[in-house]
Amino acid sequence: MFTSSLLLLGLAVASAVGVAQKPIAVHTDAYSSYDAGLFRPMEDLSLLSTSGFTTLGHPLFPNYNVRIKKSEFCDGTVNAYTGYIDVEARHLFFYFFESRSKPEEDDVIFWTNGGPGCSSSAGLFMELGPCRVNDVHNVTFNPYSWNEKANVFFIDQPIGVGFSYADHGEYVSTTEEAAVDVASFVAIFFEHFSDFKGRPFHMAGESAGGRFIPVFASTVYEQNAKLIAAGATPVNLDSAMIGNGCTDWKAMMSSWYTLMCQPTHLDPISDISTCVGMKQRLSRCEKWFQEACYDTSDAINCNAALAFCATITDGPFNAAGINPYDITKSCTPEELEDSLCYPIMKKMSAFLDRPDIRKTIGVDASRGNFSMCNMEVNARFEAKLDHIFPTQLYISALLERGVRVLIYVGANDWACNWVGNERMTLALEWTGQDEFAAQPLREWKVGGQKAGLTRSAGPLTFVTIDGAGHMAPYDKGEESLEIVKRWLAKEEL
Repeated sequence: MFTSSLLLLGLAVASAVGVAQKPIAVHTDAYSSYDAGLFRPMEDLSLLSTSGFTTLGHPLFPNYNVRIKKSEFCDGTVNAYTGYIDVEARHLFFYFFESRSKPEEDDVIFWTNGGPGCSSSAGLFMELGPCRVNDVHNVTFNPYSWNEKANVFFIDQPIGVGFSYADHGEYVSTTEEAAVDVASFVAIFFEHFSDFKGRPFHMAGESAGGRFIPVFASTVYEQNAKLIAAGATPVNLDSAMIGNGCTDWKAMMSSWYTLMCQPTHLDPISDISTCVGMKQRLSRCEKWFQEACYDTSDAINCNAALAFCATITDGPFNAAGINPYDITKSCTPEELEDSLCYPIMKKMSAFLDRPDIRKTIGVDASRGNFSMCNMEVNARFEAKLDHIFPTQLYISALLERGVRVLIYVGANDWACNWVGNERMTLALEWTGQDEFAAQPLREWKVGGQKAGLTRSAGPLTFVTIDGAGHMAPYDKGEESLEIVKRWLAKEEL
């Protein structure tokens, strides 16, 4: 639906239509040795070395290891750790920062950026992490990091993203495949570091995270039954948190027209004649998409429908020279291609290419120059039509099982905007749908000042953030952190 550059942060991800989810590989033949006490958890993170990796495994996941080390890095006020999740010949890189508040008590948050194909280094160094990279040799403390109140993971996934790699060209091409690796890592972590066992666990992400997070959280939830059966402790999955997610592709398509042609919180972008032409073709786009992509899962016909739909909004929007991630700002097509309209992206890549930084965090020597987004990964997921599956079905299932869901959206985003996200939340089919839809949008405030709009009922909350774009914690750090604090504390916005 967008240009190739826009795919990297702005598109939703979904499973290949008709592709069955792989079962979690829990080997019950390992249960006897685990039950006999032969497994010895490491328990204390402080015992880890800063000079090299400690390798961790678990009998329930014989094909998985975790290499982890201390890294005096980024924050300076808390313990930080980096490492790899080794899945046979596949290796996923991660960062972990303890809470600045009460690491021995606070919740645990998992974070992934989108794409599919973009590194979670963007979230770490630009948005919600403990430090902000301003230039190659200029890193500053971020007072609005989410580890103010939580222990936080940042993971480069799937394989091939950021510092993650494979030994022999292995890769995954659907969100379900990626979810198996992520869920196994989560289980191994909590088993080894027993201080975190039982803590509320939250899976969070943005943009394509609107696809990743519902599937990842569902896989963790389903895996718990197998952990319990094998005598292990289940993961205390408390919530899914999605920021500016492209979750429901159909709802998002109509919302692009809305932001371009109708007054929302901002004036329309396009002129009247352009909007009339778009409106005339929009109903055909939606009908064709529904039939080809949702109803019949015909790959050839679905791709044709997507190509037609792309002609309706992409051309007029690109011609306007506006930043798709913040419609209050300008951005040329060249700038979009070069840096996704944010020059800081290139500076973060240069920072992560510094040899001293790579040594500190333990980057594998085989990795070449750092790339914030990998188009080959993106193309594999697209080839499987991973981006068009109605992922909101996973959200409905999580809500029915008592898992809380937070949908927060920077109001100035176009790519995965608040209009489409609101429509998605209102249309979710679950037992609380009528109650949620009956709630009016109301203002929420920070320091007595309006910060956005919100609606909630039961386990579901929708919230907008005034003045923020696609990467809301980057634009509005204080307000984003306040949402997280209240969410973790189960306080109403």
